[in-house]
Amino acid sequence: MMNFCSLAIVLVLREVSTSTAFTTSSQNRSARMFSTSLFESANPFQSLFGNVASKISDLQQEGMMNTVSQNQLSQLTSQTQTILAAENMNLNLIRSSLETKQTAEERKFRSNLQKGYGAASPLHKIRLFDESNNEDDVRVTLYRDSASWCPYCQKVWMTLEEKRIPYKIEKINMRCYGDKPTSFLRMQPSGSIPVAIIDGVTYNQSNDIMYALEEKFPDSNPLVPTAADVRMRAQSLLRLERQIFSSWMYWLTSRDTPDGRMREGFISTLIEVENALTATSGGFFLGEQVSIVDAMFAPFLERMCASLLYFKGFQIRVANGEKTDFPAVNRWFDSMETLESYQLTKSDYYTHCWDLPPQLGGCVSEDGSTQFQDSINGMNGSWDLPLAADNNGLEPDWSWAGDEAAAKREAVERVTANFEAIVSFASRGAGKSGRSYGAPLADPNAVSNESIQPFVDAAMMVVCNKILSETDAENAACDKAMTELVSVWKKEGGNEVIDKVAMSLSYLRDRVGVPRDMRLPAARQLRAHLNWAITTLQ
Repeated sequence: MMNFCSLAIVLVLREVSTSTAFTTSSQNRSARMFSTSLFESANPFQSLFGNVASKISDLQQEGMMNTVSQNQLSQLTSQTQTILAAENMNLNLIRSSLETKQTAEERKFRSNLQKGYGAASPLHKIRLFDESNNEDDVRVTLYRDSASWCPYCQKVWMTLEEKRIPYKIEKINMRCYGDKPTSFLRMQPSGSIPVAIIDGVTYNQSNDIMYALEEKFPDSNPLVPTAADVRMRAQSLLRLERQIFSSWMYWLTSRDTPDGRMREGFISTLIEVENALTATSGGFFLGEQVSIVDAMFAPFLERMCASLLYFKGFQIRVANGEKTDFPAVNRWFDSMETLESYQLTKSDYYTHCWDLPPQLGGCVSEDGSTQFQDSINGMNGSWDLPLAADNNGLEPDWSWAGDEAAAKREAVERVTANFEAIVSFASRGAGKSGRSYGAPLADPNAVSNESIQPFVDAAMMVVCNKILSETDAENAACDKAMTELVSVWKKEGGNEVIDKVAMSLSYLRDRVGVPRDMRLPAARQLRAHLNWAITTLQ
Protein backbone atom coordinates (compact mmCIF):
# COMPACT_ATOMS: atom_id res chain seq x y z
CA MET A 1 0.00 0.00 0.00
CA MET A 2 1.19 3.54 -0.77
CA ASN A 3 2.73 5.54 2.06
CA PHE A 4 0.56 8.62 2.57
CA CYS A 5 1.63 9.55 6.08
CA SER A 6 3.94 12.49 5.50
CA LEU A 7 1.71 14.34 3.07
CA ALA A 8 -1.44 13.41 4.94
CA ILE A 9 -0.22 15.16 8.09
CA VAL A 10 0.35 18.40 6.20
CA LEU A 11 -2.99 18.16 4.46
CA VAL A 12 -5.04 17.31 7.53
CA LEU A 13 -3.61 20.43 9.18
CA ARG A 14 -4.37 22.36 6.03
CA GLU A 15 -7.99 21.24 6.04
CA VAL A 16 -8.46 22.35 9.63
CA SER A 17 -6.97 25.76 8.87
CA THR A 18 -9.04 26.45 5.74
CA SER A 19 -12.37 24.72 6.15
CA THR A 20 -13.91 27.82 7.69
CA ALA A 21 -12.48 30.29 5.17
CA PHE A 22 -15.50 29.90 2.92
CA THR A 23 -18.05 29.07 5.64
CA THR A 24 -18.50 29.82 9.30
CA SER A 25 -15.82 32.39 10.10
CA SER A 26 -16.81 34.54 7.13
CA GLN A 27 -20.27 35.05 8.60
CA ASN A 28 -18.78 36.98 11.52
CA ARG A 29 -17.15 39.39 9.06
CA SER A 30 -20.18 39.90 6.84
CA ALA A 31 -21.43 43.18 8.32
CA ARG A 32 -18.03 44.83 7.90
CA MET A 33 -17.26 43.33 4.49
CA PHE A 34 -20.48 44.12 2.70
CA SER A 35 -20.11 47.82 3.47
CA THR A 36 -17.14 48.06 1.10
CA SER A 37 -17.82 45.15 -1.21
CA LEU A 38 -18.50 44.91 -4.91
CA PHE A 39 -22.21 45.43 -4.40
CA GLU A 40 -21.66 49.17 -4.05
CA SER A 41 -19.43 49.56 -7.09
CA ALA A 42 -20.70 47.33 -9.89
CA ASN A 43 -24.18 46.02 -10.41
CA PRO A 44 -24.47 43.73 -13.45
CA PHE A 45 -28.26 44.07 -13.45
CA GLN A 46 -27.83 47.62 -14.74
CA SER A 47 -25.52 46.58 -17.58
CA LEU A 48 -27.64 47.82 -20.46
CA PHE A 49 -30.49 49.64 -18.79
CA GLY A 50 -28.92 52.84 -17.49
CA ASN A 51 -31.67 55.03 -16.03
CA VAL A 52 -34.25 52.38 -16.93
CA ALA A 53 -32.97 50.17 -14.11
CA SER A 54 -34.98 51.81 -11.34
CA LYS A 55 -38.16 51.72 -13.41
CA ILE A 56 -37.70 48.03 -14.10
CA SER A 57 -37.08 47.33 -10.42
CA ASP A 58 -40.28 49.16 -9.50
CA LEU A 59 -42.28 47.19 -12.06
CA GLN A 60 -41.01 43.94 -10.63
CA GLN A 61 -42.18 44.91 -7.18
CA GLU A 62 -45.62 45.96 -8.34
CA GLY A 63 -46.72 42.66 -9.78
CA MET A 64 -46.89 40.48 -12.86
CA MET A 65 -48.77 42.58 -15.45
CA ASN A 66 -50.25 45.93 -14.51
CA THR A 67 -51.39 47.78 -17.63
CA VAL A 68 -51.99 45.02 -20.20
CA SER A 69 -55.29 43.12 -20.13
CA GLN A 70 -55.66 39.39 -20.68
CA ASN A 71 -57.40 40.09 -23.99
CA GLN A 72 -54.48 42.23 -25.13
CA LEU A 73 -52.06 39.49 -24.10
CA SER A 74 -53.97 36.92 -26.17
CA GLN A 75 -53.89 39.19 -29.21
CA LEU A 76 -50.20 39.91 -28.71
CA THR A 77 -49.43 36.20 -28.42
CA SER A 78 -51.22 35.52 -31.70
CA GLN A 79 -49.40 38.34 -33.49
CA THR A 80 -46.10 37.16 -32.06
CA GLN A 81 -46.64 33.66 -33.40
CA THR A 82 -47.53 35.07 -36.83
CA ILE A 83 -44.23 36.97 -37.00
CA LEU A 84 -42.21 33.90 -36.04
CA ALA A 85 -44.08 31.71 -38.53
CA ALA A 86 -43.36 34.18 -41.33
CA GLU A 87 -39.64 33.78 -40.67
CA ASN A 88 -39.84 29.97 -40.14
CA MET A 89 -38.72 30.24 -36.54
CA ASN A 90 -39.77 27.49 -34.18
CA LEU A 91 -38.03 25.24 -31.72
CA ASN A 92 -38.07 22.12 -33.90
CA LEU A 93 -36.48 23.97 -36.81
CA ILE A 94 -33.81 25.43 -34.52
CA ARG A 95 -32.98 21.97 -33.22
CA SER A 96 -32.87 20.57 -36.77
CA SER A 97 -30.61 23.40 -37.92
CA LEU A 98 -28.32 22.82 -34.96
CA GLU A 99 -28.10 19.11 -35.66
CA THR A 100 -26.99 19.70 -39.25
CA LYS A 101 -24.14 21.87 -37.96
CA GLN A 102 -23.01 19.64 -35.09
CA THR A 103 -20.11 17.23 -35.18
CA ALA A 104 -20.80 13.53 -34.65
CA GLU A 105 -19.49 13.80 -31.10
CA GLU A 106 -21.68 16.82 -30.35
CA ARG A 107 -24.76 14.98 -31.57
CA LYS A 108 -24.04 12.21 -29.03
CA PHE A 109 -23.74 14.66 -26.13
CA ARG A 110 -27.14 14.06 -24.53
CA SER A 111 -27.08 10.29 -24.91
CA ASN A 112 -23.56 10.23 -23.49
CA LEU A 113 -24.77 12.23 -20.48
CA GLN A 114 -27.36 9.57 -19.74
CA LYS A 115 -24.84 6.77 -20.10
CA GLY A 116 -22.02 8.52 -18.26
CA TYR A 117 -19.76 8.46 -21.31
CA GLY A 118 -18.11 10.99 -23.59
CA ALA A 119 -16.35 14.24 -22.85
CA ALA A 120 -16.58 15.41 -19.25
CA SER A 121 -19.45 17.77 -18.48
CA PRO A 122 -20.86 19.39 -15.32
CA LEU A 123 -24.21 17.98 -16.48
CA HIS A 124 -23.13 14.38 -15.91
CA LYS A 125 -24.95 12.69 -13.02
CA ILE A 126 -22.98 9.52 -13.44
CA ARG A 127 -19.45 9.33 -14.83
CA LEU A 128 -18.33 6.02 -16.34
CA PHE A 129 -15.91 7.53 -18.89
CA ASP A 130 -16.39 4.79 -21.50
CA GLU A 131 -17.99 1.43 -22.25
CA SER A 132 -15.33 -0.45 -20.26
CA ASN A 133 -17.16 0.57 -17.08
CA ASN A 134 -20.78 0.07 -16.06
CA GLU A 135 -22.92 1.34 -13.21
CA ASP A 136 -22.13 -1.69 -11.07
CA ASP A 137 -18.49 -0.54 -11.05
CA VAL A 138 -19.32 2.73 -9.29
CA ARG A 139 -17.88 2.79 -5.77
CA VAL A 140 -17.94 6.56 -5.26
CA THR A 141 -20.74 9.09 -4.85
CA LEU A 142 -19.65 12.72 -4.77
CA TYR A 143 -21.86 15.37 -3.17
CA ARG A 144 -20.76 18.67 -4.70
CA ASP A 145 -22.23 22.14 -5.04
CA SER A 146 -24.98 22.60 -7.59
CA ALA A 147 -23.60 25.89 -8.90
CA SER A 148 -20.04 24.58 -9.48
CA TRP A 149 -18.68 27.38 -7.28
CA CYS A 150 -16.99 25.51 -4.43
CA PRO A 151 -13.15 25.34 -4.65
CA TYR A 152 -13.03 22.36 -2.29
CA CYS A 153 -15.46 20.46 -4.49
CA GLN A 154 -13.41 21.42 -7.52
CA LYS A 155 -10.23 19.76 -6.32
CA VAL A 156 -12.05 16.52 -5.46
CA TRP A 157 -13.89 16.64 -8.79
CA MET A 158 -10.59 17.11 -10.62
CA THR A 159 -9.05 14.19 -8.73
CA LEU A 160 -11.86 11.83 -9.72
CA GLU A 161 -11.58 12.89 -13.33
CA GLU A 162 -7.80 12.74 -13.47
CA LYS A 163 -7.77 9.26 -11.95
CA ARG A 164 -10.74 8.23 -14.13
CA ILE A 165 -12.58 6.69 -11.20
CA PRO A 166 -16.25 6.00 -12.03
CA TYR A 167 -18.55 8.03 -9.78
CA LYS A 168 -22.06 9.33 -9.26
CA ILE A 169 -22.91 12.94 -8.55
CA GLU A 170 -25.41 14.43 -6.12
CA LYS A 171 -25.70 18.22 -6.25
CA ILE A 172 -26.17 20.22 -3.06
CA ASN A 173 -26.68 23.97 -2.72
CA MET A 174 -24.09 26.09 -1.01
CA ARG A 175 -25.59 28.03 1.92
CA CYS A 176 -25.47 31.30 -0.01
CA TYR A 177 -27.37 29.76 -2.94
CA GLY A 178 -30.28 27.93 -1.33
CA ASP A 179 -31.42 25.38 1.22
CA LYS A 180 -29.84 21.98 1.68
CA PRO A 181 -32.01 18.83 1.68
CA THR A 182 -32.75 17.24 5.04
CA SER A 183 -31.37 13.91 3.83
CA PHE A 184 -27.98 15.54 3.25
CA LEU A 185 -27.98 17.29 6.64
CA ARG A 186 -28.61 13.95 8.33
CA MET A 187 -25.45 12.64 6.69
CA GLN A 188 -23.45 15.87 7.10
CA PRO A 189 -24.90 17.88 10.04
CA SER A 190 -22.59 20.82 9.37
CA GLY A 191 -23.95 21.08 5.83
CA SER A 192 -20.46 21.60 4.41
CA ILE A 193 -19.43 20.21 1.06
CA PRO A 194 -17.92 18.22 -0.53
CA VAL A 195 -18.89 14.87 0.90
CA ALA A 196 -18.09 11.52 -0.67
CA ILE A 197 -19.23 7.99 0.02
CA ILE A 198 -16.51 5.55 -1.00
CA ASP A 199 -17.18 1.84 -0.62
CA GLY A 200 -19.94 2.67 1.84
CA VAL A 201 -17.77 4.92 4.04
CA THR A 202 -18.60 8.62 4.34
CA TYR A 203 -15.79 11.18 4.05
CA ASN A 204 -16.69 14.78 4.82
CA GLN A 205 -13.51 16.78 4.22
CA SER A 206 -12.04 17.43 0.77
CA ASN A 207 -8.51 16.34 1.62
CA ASP A 208 -9.76 13.20 3.35
CA ILE A 209 -11.68 12.37 0.19
CA MET A 210 -8.65 12.91 -2.04
CA TYR A 211 -6.43 10.70 0.05
CA ALA A 212 -9.07 8.01 0.35
CA LEU A 213 -9.28 7.98 -3.45
CA GLU A 214 -5.51 7.54 -3.65
CA GLU A 215 -5.54 4.75 -1.07
CA LYS A 216 -8.49 2.83 -2.49
CA PHE A 217 -7.62 3.33 -6.17
CA PRO A 218 -3.79 3.13 -6.11
CA ASP A 219 -3.48 1.89 -9.69
CA SER A 220 -5.63 4.63 -11.20
CA ASN A 221 -3.16 7.32 -12.25
CA PRO A 222 -1.54 7.94 -8.82
CA LEU A 223 -1.32 11.63 -7.94
CA VAL A 224 0.63 11.33 -4.67
CA PRO A 225 4.41 10.97 -5.12
CA THR A 226 6.13 7.94 -3.66
CA ALA A 227 9.81 8.94 -3.85
CA ALA A 228 11.01 10.46 -0.57
CA ASP A 229 12.66 13.50 -2.14
CA VAL A 230 9.58 14.29 -4.23
CA ARG A 231 7.34 13.91 -1.18
CA MET A 232 9.48 16.44 0.66
CA ARG A 233 9.18 18.87 -2.26
CA ALA A 234 5.43 18.32 -2.32
CA GLN A 235 5.20 19.14 1.39
CA SER A 236 7.13 22.36 0.85
CA LEU A 237 4.89 23.34 -2.06
CA LEU A 238 1.75 22.66 -0.07
CA ARG A 239 3.00 24.94 2.69
CA LEU A 240 3.59 27.56 0.01
CA GLU A 241 0.02 27.05 -1.23
CA ARG A 242 -1.22 27.82 2.28
CA GLN A 243 0.92 30.94 2.40
CA ILE A 244 -0.40 32.35 -0.86
CA PHE A 245 -3.96 31.43 0.12
CA SER A 246 -3.59 33.40 3.35
CA SER A 247 -2.03 36.46 1.72
CA TRP A 248 -4.74 36.43 -0.98
CA MET A 249 -7.54 36.22 1.59
CA TYR A 250 -6.01 38.96 3.70
CA TRP A 251 -5.74 41.38 0.78
CA LEU A 252 -9.00 40.44 -0.98
CA THR A 253 -11.22 40.91 2.06
CA SER A 254 -9.53 44.08 3.37
CA ARG A 255 -8.64 47.55 2.22
CA ASP A 256 -4.90 47.84 1.75
CA THR A 257 -2.79 50.11 3.91
CA PRO A 258 -1.49 53.36 2.40
CA ASP A 259 1.95 51.81 1.96
CA GLY A 260 0.52 48.85 0.01
CA ARG A 261 1.63 46.30 2.57
CA MET A 262 -1.05 43.72 1.66
CA ARG A 263 -0.38 44.02 -2.06
CA GLU A 264 3.35 43.67 -1.58
CA GLY A 265 2.90 40.72 0.76
CA PHE A 266 0.83 38.90 -1.83
CA ILE A 267 3.24 39.70 -4.65
CA SER A 268 6.16 38.45 -2.56
CA THR A 269 4.45 35.10 -2.06
CA LEU A 270 3.38 34.92 -5.70
CA ILE A 271 7.03 35.40 -6.70
CA GLU A 272 7.84 32.34 -4.58
CA VAL A 273 5.24 30.38 -6.53
CA GLU A 274 6.72 31.75 -9.77
CA ASN A 275 10.20 30.64 -8.71
CA ALA A 276 8.98 27.18 -7.72
CA LEU A 277 7.40 26.69 -11.14
CA THR A 278 10.46 28.09 -12.91
CA ALA A 279 12.59 25.49 -11.15
CA THR A 280 10.50 22.53 -12.30
CA SER A 281 11.49 20.53 -15.37
CA GLY A 282 7.95 20.28 -16.69
CA GLY A 283 4.69 22.17 -16.89
CA PHE A 284 3.41 21.16 -13.45
CA PHE A 285 4.58 21.74 -9.89
CA LEU A 286 6.36 18.38 -9.62
CA GLY A 287 7.51 18.08 -13.21
CA GLU A 288 6.05 16.56 -16.35
CA GLN A 289 3.04 14.91 -14.70
CA VAL A 290 0.13 16.47 -12.87
CA SER A 291 0.03 15.67 -9.16
CA ILE A 292 -2.03 16.28 -6.08
CA VAL A 293 -0.07 19.52 -5.60
CA ASP A 294 -1.53 20.92 -8.82
CA ALA A 295 -5.00 19.85 -7.72
CA MET A 296 -4.52 21.74 -4.44
CA PHE A 297 -3.24 24.92 -6.09
CA ALA A 298 -5.65 25.03 -9.04
CA PRO A 299 -8.95 26.15 -7.45
CA PHE A 300 -7.37 29.03 -5.55
CA LEU A 301 -4.88 30.27 -8.16
CA GLU A 302 -7.81 30.34 -10.58
CA ARG A 303 -9.87 32.44 -8.17
CA MET A 304 -6.92 34.71 -7.42
CA CYS A 305 -6.59 35.61 -11.11
CA ALA A 306 -10.26 36.57 -11.31
CA SER A 307 -10.79 38.30 -7.97
CA LEU A 308 -7.59 40.32 -7.75
CA LEU A 309 -8.12 41.74 -11.23
CA TYR A 310 -11.74 42.58 -10.43
CA PHE A 311 -11.34 44.01 -6.94
CA LYS A 312 -7.74 45.21 -6.88
CA GLY A 313 -6.83 45.83 -10.53
CA PHE A 314 -3.96 43.33 -10.26
CA GLN A 315 -3.47 41.04 -13.27
CA ILE A 316 -1.78 37.65 -13.05
CA ARG A 317 -3.08 35.71 -16.06
CA VAL A 318 -2.49 37.30 -19.46
CA ALA A 319 -3.42 36.49 -23.02
CA ASN A 320 -1.00 34.48 -25.11
CA GLY A 321 1.95 36.61 -26.19
CA GLU A 322 1.34 39.42 -23.69
CA LYS A 323 4.08 40.51 -21.28
CA THR A 324 3.82 39.40 -17.67
CA ASP A 325 5.88 39.37 -14.51
CA PHE A 326 4.69 35.80 -13.92
CA PRO A 327 5.50 33.76 -17.05
CA ALA A 328 5.90 30.47 -15.19
CA VAL A 329 2.50 30.82 -13.51
CA ASN A 330 0.99 31.48 -16.92
CA ARG A 331 2.76 28.45 -18.41
CA TRP A 332 1.38 26.37 -15.54
CA PHE A 333 -2.15 27.50 -16.41
CA ASP A 334 -1.45 26.57 -20.03
CA SER A 335 -0.43 23.09 -18.88
CA MET A 336 -3.46 22.73 -16.64
CA GLU A 337 -5.74 23.72 -19.51
CA THR A 338 -4.53 20.69 -21.49
CA LEU A 339 -6.15 18.45 -18.85
CA GLU A 340 -9.76 17.44 -19.39
CA SER A 341 -10.14 17.32 -15.60
CA TYR A 342 -9.32 21.02 -15.34
CA GLN A 343 -11.19 22.06 -18.47
CA LEU A 344 -14.30 20.46 -16.96
CA THR A 345 -14.13 22.38 -13.68
CA LYS A 346 -12.70 25.74 -14.78
CA SER A 347 -14.90 28.80 -14.32
CA ASP A 348 -14.77 32.33 -15.74
CA TYR A 349 -13.96 35.64 -14.08
CA TYR A 350 -17.55 36.88 -14.03
CA THR A 351 -18.85 33.79 -12.24
CA HIS A 352 -16.04 33.86 -9.68
CA CYS A 353 -16.33 37.56 -8.97
CA TRP A 354 -20.01 37.19 -8.12
CA ASP A 355 -19.77 33.87 -6.26
CA LEU A 356 -16.80 34.72 -4.02
CA PRO A 357 -18.21 37.65 -1.98
CA PRO A 358 -21.17 35.74 -0.51
CA GLN A 359 -18.87 32.84 0.34
CA LEU A 360 -16.32 35.10 2.04
CA GLY A 361 -18.61 37.66 3.60
CA GLY A 362 -17.46 40.29 1.12
CA CYS A 363 -14.54 41.43 -1.03
CA VAL A 364 -13.14 44.95 -0.91
CA SER A 365 -12.66 46.99 -4.08
CA GLU A 366 -9.78 49.45 -4.36
CA ASP A 367 -9.04 52.46 -6.55
CA GLY A 368 -8.16 51.53 -10.10
CA SER A 369 -10.37 48.45 -10.27
CA THR A 370 -13.52 49.99 -11.78
CA GLN A 371 -12.46 49.58 -15.41
CA PHE A 372 -11.80 45.88 -14.83
CA GLN A 373 -15.12 45.42 -13.05
CA ASP A 374 -16.91 47.08 -15.94
CA SER A 375 -15.23 44.82 -18.49
CA ILE A 376 -15.88 41.63 -16.52
CA ASN A 377 -19.51 42.66 -15.87
CA GLY A 378 -20.15 43.56 -19.50
CA MET A 379 -20.82 47.22 -18.69
CA ASN A 380 -18.51 48.80 -21.27
CA GLY A 381 -19.46 46.87 -24.37
CA SER A 382 -17.43 43.78 -23.53
CA TRP A 383 -20.58 41.65 -23.81
CA ASP A 384 -21.60 43.20 -27.12
CA LEU A 385 -21.20 41.87 -30.64
CA PRO A 386 -18.65 41.53 -32.12
CA LEU A 387 -16.82 40.07 -29.15
CA ALA A 388 -13.24 41.22 -28.61
CA ALA A 389 -10.57 38.54 -28.30
CA ASP A 390 -9.54 37.71 -24.73
CA ASN A 391 -12.05 40.28 -23.44
CA ASN A 392 -9.65 42.99 -24.62
CA GLY A 393 -6.70 41.25 -22.99
CA LEU A 394 -8.21 40.74 -19.54
CA GLU A 395 -9.24 37.07 -19.65
CA PRO A 396 -7.60 34.67 -22.09
CA ASP A 397 -9.96 32.97 -24.52
CA TRP A 398 -10.40 29.25 -24.06
CA SER A 399 -8.91 28.23 -27.40
CA TRP A 400 -8.92 24.61 -26.24
CA ALA A 401 -12.75 24.69 -26.20
CA GLY A 402 -12.98 25.01 -29.99
CA ASP A 403 -13.61 27.81 -32.46
CA GLU A 404 -16.39 30.41 -32.50
CA ALA A 405 -18.74 28.14 -34.41
CA ALA A 406 -18.32 25.42 -31.77
CA ALA A 407 -19.07 27.95 -29.02
CA LYS A 408 -22.26 29.02 -30.78
CA ARG A 409 -23.40 25.41 -31.21
CA GLU A 410 -22.76 24.72 -27.55
CA ALA A 411 -24.75 27.77 -26.46
CA VAL A 412 -27.75 26.87 -28.61
CA GLU A 413 -27.62 23.21 -27.60
CA ARG A 414 -27.71 24.08 -23.90
CA VAL A 415 -30.63 26.47 -24.40
CA THR A 416 -32.75 24.34 -26.73
CA ALA A 417 -32.27 21.12 -24.75
CA ASN A 418 -34.18 22.70 -21.86
CA PHE A 419 -35.94 25.52 -23.68
CA GLU A 420 -39.28 25.70 -21.87
CA ALA A 421 -37.66 25.61 -18.43
CA ILE A 422 -35.16 28.29 -19.44
CA VAL A 423 -37.95 30.58 -20.69
CA SER A 424 -39.76 30.08 -17.39
CA PHE A 425 -36.53 30.75 -15.48
CA ALA A 426 -35.80 33.92 -17.45
CA SER A 427 -39.33 35.19 -16.82
CA ARG A 428 -38.55 35.31 -13.11
CA GLY A 429 -36.84 38.59 -13.99
CA ALA A 430 -40.29 40.06 -14.57
CA GLY A 431 -41.91 38.07 -11.78
CA LYS A 432 -41.64 38.18 -8.02
CA SER A 433 -38.55 37.63 -5.92
CA GLY A 434 -38.44 34.85 -3.39
CA ARG A 435 -36.54 34.45 -0.15
CA SER A 436 -33.25 36.31 -0.18
CA TYR A 437 -29.98 34.38 -0.02
CA GLY A 438 -26.43 35.61 0.36
CA ALA A 439 -25.55 35.30 -3.31
CA PRO A 440 -27.05 38.25 -5.23
CA LEU A 441 -27.58 36.15 -8.36
CA ALA A 442 -29.32 33.37 -6.41
CA ASP A 443 -33.11 33.51 -6.30
CA PRO A 444 -34.24 29.87 -6.12
CA ASN A 445 -37.73 30.66 -4.83
CA ALA A 446 -38.57 33.43 -7.30
CA VAL A 447 -41.93 33.22 -9.09
CA SER A 448 -41.93 33.35 -12.87
CA ASN A 449 -44.21 35.80 -14.66
CA GLU A 450 -46.31 33.44 -16.79
CA SER A 451 -47.98 36.32 -18.60
CA ILE A 452 -44.71 37.41 -20.19
CA GLN A 453 -43.47 33.92 -21.09
CA PRO A 454 -44.90 33.80 -24.67
CA PHE A 455 -42.91 36.91 -25.52
CA VAL A 456 -39.74 35.76 -23.78
CA ASP A 457 -40.18 32.48 -25.66
CA ALA A 458 -40.32 34.39 -28.96
CA ALA A 459 -37.29 36.53 -28.12
CA MET A 460 -35.30 33.42 -27.22
CA MET A 461 -36.30 31.79 -30.52
CA VAL A 462 -34.88 34.76 -32.40
CA VAL A 463 -31.74 34.80 -30.23
CA CYS A 464 -31.06 31.12 -30.97
CA ASN A 465 -31.55 31.70 -34.68
CA LYS A 466 -29.25 34.72 -34.53
CA ILE A 467 -26.52 32.69 -32.82
CA LEU A 468 -26.71 30.00 -35.52
CA SER A 469 -26.88 32.46 -38.42
CA GLU A 470 -24.04 32.07 -40.90
CA THR A 471 -25.10 34.29 -43.83
CA ASP A 472 -26.10 37.92 -44.27
CA ALA A 473 -29.58 36.79 -45.25
CA GLU A 474 -29.99 34.71 -42.08
CA ASN A 475 -28.79 37.60 -39.92
CA ALA A 476 -31.12 40.00 -41.71
CA ALA A 477 -34.08 37.67 -41.09
CA CYS A 478 -33.30 37.66 -37.36
CA ASP A 479 -32.96 41.44 -37.28
CA LYS A 480 -36.26 41.80 -39.12
CA ALA A 481 -38.08 39.37 -36.81
CA MET A 482 -36.81 41.06 -33.66
CA THR A 483 -37.66 44.53 -34.96
CA GLU A 484 -41.18 43.46 -35.91
CA LEU A 485 -41.73 41.83 -32.52
CA VAL A 486 -40.64 45.00 -30.76
CA SER A 487 -42.92 47.11 -32.95
CA VAL A 488 -45.97 44.95 -32.23
CA TRP A 489 -45.24 44.65 -28.52
CA LYS A 490 -44.73 48.39 -28.24
CA LYS A 491 -47.88 49.26 -30.17
CA GLU A 492 -50.21 46.77 -28.51
CA GLY A 493 -48.63 46.28 -25.08
CA GLY A 494 -46.83 49.52 -24.44
CA ASN A 495 -43.69 49.92 -22.39
CA GLU A 496 -44.65 47.25 -19.88
CA VAL A 497 -44.28 44.32 -22.28
CA ILE A 498 -41.05 45.71 -23.72
CA ASP A 499 -39.58 46.35 -20.28
CA LYS A 500 -40.55 42.98 -18.89
CA VAL A 501 -39.13 41.04 -21.82
CA ALA A 502 -35.93 43.04 -21.40
CA MET A 503 -35.95 42.32 -17.66
CA SER A 504 -36.32 38.62 -18.38
CA LEU A 505 -33.51 38.47 -20.92
CA SER A 506 -31.26 40.46 -18.60
CA TYR A 507 -32.09 38.16 -15.69
CA LEU A 508 -31.04 35.16 -17.77
CA ARG A 509 -27.94 36.84 -19.17
CA ASP A 510 -26.62 37.72 -15.73
CA ARG A 511 -27.12 34.17 -14.47
CA VAL A 512 -25.33 32.17 -17.16
CA GLY A 513 -22.85 30.28 -14.98
CA VAL A 514 -19.51 28.81 -16.04
CA PRO A 515 -18.95 25.86 -16.01
CA ARG A 516 -22.37 24.93 -14.61
CA ASP A 517 -24.33 25.89 -17.72
CA MET A 518 -21.70 25.99 -20.45
CA ARG A 519 -18.06 26.82 -21.09
CA LEU A 520 -16.85 30.41 -21.32
CA PRO A 521 -16.80 30.78 -25.15
CA ALA A 522 -20.41 29.59 -25.33
CA ALA A 523 -21.39 31.80 -22.38
CA ARG A 524 -19.84 34.84 -24.08
CA GLN A 525 -21.85 34.13 -27.21
CA LEU A 526 -25.11 33.71 -25.32
CA ARG A 527 -24.58 36.79 -23.15
CA ALA A 528 -23.69 38.91 -26.19
CA HIS A 529 -26.65 37.72 -28.26
CA LEU A 530 -29.00 38.33 -25.36
CA ASN A 531 -27.55 41.83 -25.20
CA TRP A 532 -28.27 42.23 -28.91
CA ALA A 533 -31.91 41.42 -28.22
CA ILE A 534 -32.06 43.72 -25.18
CA THR A 535 -30.55 46.56 -27.19
CA THR A 536 -33.15 46.04 -29.91
CA LEU A 537 -35.89 46.15 -27.28
CA GLN A 538 -34.57 49.38 -25.79
